[in-house]
Amino acid sequence: MKKRMIFLSLSIATFVQSANLDKVVVEEKINTVTVKNISSEELKSADLAEALAKNVPSASLVRRSGIANDIILRGQKRDNINVIIDGTKVCGACVNRMDPPTSHVATHIVQNVEIKEGPFDVENSGTLSGLVNITTKEPESGFGGEVNLNAGSFGYQKGSFTVYGGNEDVKALLSVATEKGEQYEDGNGDNFAAQLKKATDGTAMKGMQYQPRYEGMDAFEKTTFMAKIFGHISDDQDIKVSYTGNRSDNVLYPSSKMDAAWDDSDIVNIEYQIRNLGKYSKELNIQRYISKVDHPMTIKYRKKAVAINPKTTKPYGDITNHLTTQMAGTKLKNSWDMGNTYVTVGLDTSTREWDGQYFKSVGGDYMKFPPTSPTKGQIKRSIHDGESVNKAIFIKTNSKIGMVDLEAGARFDDTTVENGGTAQNNDYSSVSGNIFATINTSDSMRYFAGIGKSARVPDPRELYFMSSMSPSATTLIGNPKLDQTENYEIDLGFEKVYDSFSIKTKVFYSMLKDYIYLNGDKKKNVFENIDATIYGAEVSGAYLATESIYLDYAVAYKKGEKDNPLAGQSDTDMAEISPLKANLGVGYDYDDSLSAKLDVVAASAWKDYDSDNGEQELDAYTSLNLKVNKEFDNGIGLTFGVDNILDEAYTTTNTYKDLTLIMTGANVGDTMLLNEPGRYFYLNASYKF
Repeated sequence: MKKRMIFLSLSIATFVQSANLDKVVVEEKINTVTVKNISSEELKSADLAEALAKNVPSASLVRRSGIANDIILRGQKRDNINVIIDGTKVCGACVNRMDPPTSHVATHIVQNVEIKEGPFDVENSGTLSGLVNITTKEPESGFGGEVNLNAGSFGYQKGSFTVYGGNEDVKALLSVATEKGEQYEDGNGDNFAAQLKKATDGTAMKGMQYQPRYEGMDAFEKTTFMAKIFGHISDDQDIKVSYTGNRSDNVLYPSSKMDAAWDDSDIVNIEYQIRNLGKYSKELNIQRYISKVDHPMTIKYRKKAVAINPKTTKPYGDITNHLTTQMAGTKLKNSWDMGNTYVTVGLDTSTREWDGQYFKSVGGDYMKFPPTSPTKGQIKRSIHDGESVNKAIFIKTNSKIGMVDLEAGARFDDTTVENGGTAQNNDYSSVSGNIFATINTSDSMRYFAGIGKSARVPDPRELYFMSSMSPSATTLIGNPKLDQTENYEIDLGFEKVYDSFSIKTKVFYSMLKDYIYLNGDKKKNVFENIDATIYGAEVSGAYLATESIYLDYAVAYKKGEKDNPLAGQSDTDMAEISPLKANLGVGYDYDDSLSAKLDVVAASAWKDYDSDNGEQELDAYTSLNLKVNKEFDNGIGLTFGVDNILDEAYTTTNTYKDLTLIMTGANVGDTMLLNEPGRYFYLNASYKF
């Protein structure tokens, strides 16, 4: 019977409501994919992006390194999808996406991740094509905790410790983890340095190879810390305070021209909640957060840094682009019941500051940012005091009308994006809105349909980024004249649950107006606005074969097309539209203490790609992953796993020029592909107390 309940929880979105229609609380919605218990299930590394790509069919991994990878959701990434951590918006500082938002939280402190695909979020600014809502662990009453020790192939080591305690009035949680890993080897047995050498030997990019003394260095070191304190002030008042810190050092990005000297982030979040203020204030929430990221990327590990410049007869030296960003936001939400409708209205404001400077150092260590007495020509701006200020008001409703569950929302945004240089400043305003209906024809059958419109403004990188690899010149890569992007989308689907089988299908059609796209033929002002469409379909579900054996499956397909090719080009394929992808899992549970799961992740060949802007055809792949878990009565748990059992050499990530990657080939006409890890063994031991 317990197994049947597990199956139903996987298959059916749960709605909780009171006996009357005055109160409707949606716990899990049909248009939201929820990945639960990540802290317990994803033990391989701290990389949340890899965990999401393995579990969500519409999500694809953008492989850049051993950790700190990015995701593509329905053909969208960067600012086109919104990543929220406990209600806070975290932005990476790197213009080359070495530190995406998902990299600033480690898997061992993540409880659940909700992914809402499409323009159906009005609470947060800039949710163009999807929302990734990350929820971390919370403190509990009493006293308890967990210790984890993890080891894996390629020198991976991790240790984490979490403890919580308190009573009904005050409770706290502390968690700390440290991990490191060597350069992984792909299915051909090549580590990062070897893959880079194969790609660049005999080419003009040979200087991007690692220096001999760094060829065997570790791929990353990472330490994370989280502290939370929850206070119960009264029956109707609560306060939550949290801090999350991330410290990553010497992270190698072999297919890029630079590596990360470090990547540090700090997130502070304060939330206050008061209930039952009156008829029109059932719950009032106030949140204030600040997130900071400090990220220098450098060539100091590459041969170019020590190569002799024939013009000066001196080494070229280390070139570093040191970037920092800060996001500060305040959100006020008020909710109340209005008949059979639950209404939420809110104010949302945020300010993002983004700054970057180039440094050049010859024969010395990396110079801390900023130097106290910079010499002329030593410092150049990559982003000159970019600032984005957003102010918004929003409203959303949840209603139940007979057999129909209805969600609707609207948002008005006013945003200014400015810089400290001479480029023009910009003002943007937009109205977003959506309506999503679920028709419950029976306990086992539901249909749903949604239509929505959302917008997001250009960020300072797209508007103002300056490239400077010489002491005398800078080039404006950004385009200060960009318009904001708008997404008009429709989603349709149904879900059917049988006694031991479930199936859920959905299709979407997205019309993108003034979509921000990179033109690889340009040398400056490379970003431009285009119109395009992305459409696709997904099928997912589960099958309960016996009380102990189950199967889950998911297939996702999408297609992206520009309305017209870019000037001087002919390809109408959109970049980063990953091919048909399938996830299939067969699981076995025995006596609630022993479980095993074999997962298959497969994708077809990447044949529809934007060749005019750097993409290339990729082969199909199939990856088999096995995990076995044993729980003992004394709180000890053991997990053994093998990823890529067949030791295949394959890549999931294409080479759209939106990223600055290493060019290869005799005429430097291709772009380096980075393979996924080869066969990877891991073992985790945990103790819960």
